[in-house]
Amino acid sequence: MFKPGDIVARRSYRQDLYFRLIRIDAGPNGEKMALLRGLNLRLLADAPLNDLVGKNSAEVAYYRREDARTLYRKLHVVLEQRKGPAEPRDEFFQVPARVLHLDGDQEYLDQCLKTYRQLGLEATGICRSETEQPSVIYRVLKENPAEILVLTGHDGLLGGKKDFRSLDSYRSSRYFVESVREARRFQPNKDALVIFAGACQSNYEAILAAGANFASSPKRMLIHAFDPVFIVERIAFTPIDQMISVKEVLTHTITGMDGV
Repeated sequence: MFKPGDIVARRSYRQDLYFRLIRIDAGPNGEKMALLRGLNLRLLADAPLNDLVGKNSAEVAYYRREDARTLYRKLHVVLEQRKGPAEPRDEFFQVPARVLHLDGDQEYLDQCLKTYRQLGLEATGICRSETEQPSVIYRVLKENPAEILVLTGHDGLLGGKKDFRSLDSYRSSRYFVESVREARRFQPNKDALVIFAGACQSNYEAILAAGANFASSPKRMLIHAFDPVFIVERIAFTPIDQMISVKEVLTHTITGMDGV
């Protein structure tokens, strides 16, 4: 018997990803369905209970350890590249951009805030569900001045939906679009406020059209929880008198150009 909070994988996907079980609902045919949240990917998914495989503490620890190794390698590369050519230390002082991060998932938000600190960034994190974000973002921006805004949580294509252009085909893309529009009502200048918005499989075309600088996901693929963090780092530490290409920014992410 499965219950909310259990860590599981899906047989139909060869147990490639681990999820936390959020709740159990009755499906359209009376079949019990589980709502799942990715452990390290910003994905919400449905699955029949009979498709699930429970994972023990040792398996979960190994899965998290492998993910942590990926993060450590990325952090090491980012920090090494930031050093650049040696310069006299008394000639300049870095003041990176301030970050405001709204996330629909407290656990992911805490992990992101920890990584921001490791990267030397000043970040304010506020947990608000994807559905709440549009109604609070204007006020939150007013109360927390920032140059970079991150709007994340969980998303995913709904089962049976084939129109990738329609917001009705996604769990949360509509809310990200509305939130970006509200943020742009507060600050229309895309240089004064850089916005990243989206999650796994989000309708990135609609999010960009609403006014975001970066969005997920071009290939409707799964993105890593820390992809927004590494984009933010590259933007925040690029001096205002230097140009940086989108391609170079995305090389710092975990899922790359297909994901963001």
